[in-house]
Amino acid sequence: MSADAMTSDYRARRDRVRTALTRLEEPAEAVVITDLVNVRYLTGFTGSNGAVLIWAADGSADRIGTDGRYLTQVAEQAGDLEAVIARDCLTELAMHAHRAGARAIGFEADSVTVAEHRGLVGRLEGQDGPPAELVGCRALVQELRKVKDAAEIELLRRACGIGDRGLAAIIDRGVIRAGATEREVARALEWEMYALGADDIAFETIVAAGANSAIPHHRPTDAVLADGDFVKIDFGAVVEGYHSDMTRTYVLSRAADWQREIYELVATAAAAGRAALHPGADLRGVDAAARSVIADAGYGEHYVHGLGHGVGLEIHEAPGIGSLATGTLPCGAAVTVEPGVYLPGRGGVRIEDTLVVTDDAPDLLTATDKTFTVI
Repeated sequence: MSADAMTSDYRARRDRVRTALTRLEEPAEAVVITDLVNVRYLTGFTGSNGAVLIWAADGSADRIGTDGRYLTQVAEQAGDLEAVIARDCLTELAMHAHRAGARAIGFEADSVTVAEHRGLVGRLEGQDGPPAELVGCRALVQELRKVKDAAEIELLRRACGIGDRGLAAIIDRGVIRAGATEREVARALEWEMYALGADDIAFETIVAAGANSAIPHHRPTDAVLADGDFVKIDFGAVVEGYHSDMTRTYVLSRAADWQREIYELVATAAAAGRAALHPGADLRGVDAAARSVIADAGYGEHYVHGLGHGVGLEIHEAPGIGSLATGTLPCGAAVTVEPGVYLPGRGGVRIEDTLVVTDDAPDLLTATDKTFTVI
């Protein structure tokens, strides 16, 4: 995508923040965004110190803040915004808004620390003129990030494609075999994704063999893969900040009847979860669609986590899909569906895909086959 197109996308996202500001219970004339993931979402800037000031009424008055280390970077990544150079970006941008006449200034209450808030209050109270009110905003940008635009979906699709091709490559090379260690398989998959163009790995790759596959978030060790083992692989790639997430479970060399049974059970639950993804669906209901399949088969106590989560600039973001979730599923949300059954001391299965909710069937971004497979 061209730089001009991306700039247009960032402006559109800031316009959505503008609209959200007018709908707050305590309206704010401007807001200072300091969460670095949100700053990237709204501007494209990826430095380690940054904030963005967004006005409710006038986008031409928006500003980005960073310190002197990032003069060149901020001009390259967020050149459509005037930069304010200061170490304390939150305070400097809030003061800028106050001097420009703002009397109600929003801040990210779920990002700003108590110490930062106290310091900001102190600076504002020391200024001449009418005092400025600070308005705490919670999940203001995170709510907007639930719905992915076309540029985000394309990056997610690219990241998922790298994961698909990386897993296929190590299977074709015989990396997943008896005698290999969990750690060797994990590192081989990660390097394959880098070779295919990933900017980073989405999280520490999970490779769990044998009894370890019954541990939902097992960290790979020097445990040796053996014939007859379940091998559960949960992994992802990052492309321009966007994460993929996929889990596949295989059996080495030979499969027992109980392994086929729980695999097919999880596959059926996953299919039910995917089928429940539609705009407006109750999040608890989506979770229940998959969970009931496993519970009805007598394995409910062995399914110990939620069905899925949002994925994007963070590997876990809103909306969460679980038995305690609240709210509904918006069109355009990118989410995972990942039911599992875990039998302590024996082994476990998880099957996970990343999908985008659409008005029609969900758009499946992870294409690797889910048929029961013996390697």
